[in-house]
Amino acid sequence: MLVKILGLLDFVSSFILIFALYKFIPTSVILTIGVLVLLKSTLGLFQDFASWIDFFAGAILFLTLSNSVPWVVCFIAGLLVLQKGVFSFV
Repeated sequence: MLVKILGLLDFVSSFILIFALYKFIPTSVILTIGVLVLLKSTLGLFQDFASWIDFFAGAILFLTLSNSVPWVVCFIAGLLVLQKGVFSFV
């Protein structure tokens, strides 16, 4: 059950990463999801690649608040996290 909840967090964070640069998502939502993804990355203690993907996605979410991230980087990070979310439901 916990894997499904964390997979849902992956889905939400991937869609926010893909659409974060369009400015219709409030900054408080981006900040909250960024903190949750960074906390989720510490669950794996950075021992597997999935924890590093979460850390990368959380860092990108924080950087999107200052508009210093190209859309390609956000899109690639969103696809990586979306793939993690899909495999957590399989």
